[in-house]
Amino acid sequence: MLKKSIIIIGIIIFFDQLLKIYIKTHFYIGQQLPLLGDYIKLYFIENTGMAFGMEFGGEPGKIILTLIRIIALGVIGYILYKSITKKESKFLIYSLALIFAGALGNIIDSVFYGVIFSKSDFFIVAEMFPKNGGYAGILQGKVVDMLYCPVIQTTLPEWLPIWGGQYFEFFRPIFNIADSAITIGVFIMLIFYSKIFKKKFYSQK
Repeated sequence: MLKKSIIIIGIIIFFDQLLKIYIKTHFYIGQQLPLLGDYIKLYFIENTGMAFGMEFGGEPGKIILTLIRIIALGVIGYILYKSITKKESKFLIYSLALIFAGALGNIIDSVFYGVIFSKSDFFIVAEMFPKNGGYAGILQGKVVDMLYCPVIQTTLPEWLPIWGGQYFEFFRPIFNIADSAITIGVFIMLIFYSKIFKKKFYSQK
């Protein structure tokens, strides 16, 4: 299971970073490219802080947030390793591997992207390893997001209370491969919850 987990993590990190680097060096902020009509698009944005773009504490806050993420990654990695050595459920191991890979993928952005890329902006495409240095210091990079899937775009009926007549879109958030890996890992853990923890439940009886 250790080799399989490493392969899963390696594949996710490779494609996550490959797509992020491509987007960063070929797209400007806000640029879109339809892949499947209006339902699936590449839409380049950068996440400067926590979920949904929230920020706190300026540069010191960003550094603290990145350090917290690194510590959390270490905890997830430790739990994954212990789960493999104890031969826990394969569903638990696969879900932890996906969550670890996703977390690592976004941490790479936060730690290194500010140093190795110039600034992306509206109608300005970033350069990798710019001569004048990156747009921020170590631990202060922005996470690159680009997957946009508004599969439902409609106006809610007028008779609907509160939201009637308003524009409705699903799925609105813009995400990346690393985010997808984390989400899939969590879903696997929830769907196969009974199988993952069956051994522990029986051992306690």
